[in-house]
Amino acid sequence: DTFYITKEILMRTQTSPMQARTLEKHDFSKGPLKMISPGVVYRRDTDDPTHSHQFHQVEGIVIDKHITMADLKGTLELIAHELFGNRFNIRLRPSYFPFTEPSVEADITCFNCGGKGCAVCKYTGWIEVLGAGMVHPNVLEMAGVDSEVYG
Repeated sequence: DTFYITKEILMRTQTSPMQARTLEKHDFSKGPLKMISPGVVYRRDTDDPTHSHQFHQVEGIVIDKHITMADLKGTLELIAHELFGNRFNIRLRPSYFPFTEPSVEADITCFNCGGKGCAVCKYTGWIEVLGAGMVHPNVLEMAGVDSEVYG
């Protein structure tokens, strides 16, 4: 799913590398890590009403003591309502991403049909808007962060 300019040069497919670098350098004795990493990314996707080969991606990360899935869920619901308004419902579905555990995908009510089902939402009534999850303990450990204390 990558656009290669040459054998050594490629178009950015995600903004995740910024999180890893920041996680490795953060001094947790000074407080939690909270950051967002916005950027334009490029993927070999077929363009349709809900996909594009070039899009804006925003990744966020919060690492602190005692962070739970409930914190993530509340944050995602708040962001969705701020971005899309209260006329949209949000749902979280279990998913898989290699760097998070557990992982979820968030959908909102289809903006075109209001959840009734149409060609835009493939007759499901929902549009996938983001993937999310708790940072995988292995990722924390590789960055030198104690996964038993931080999440």
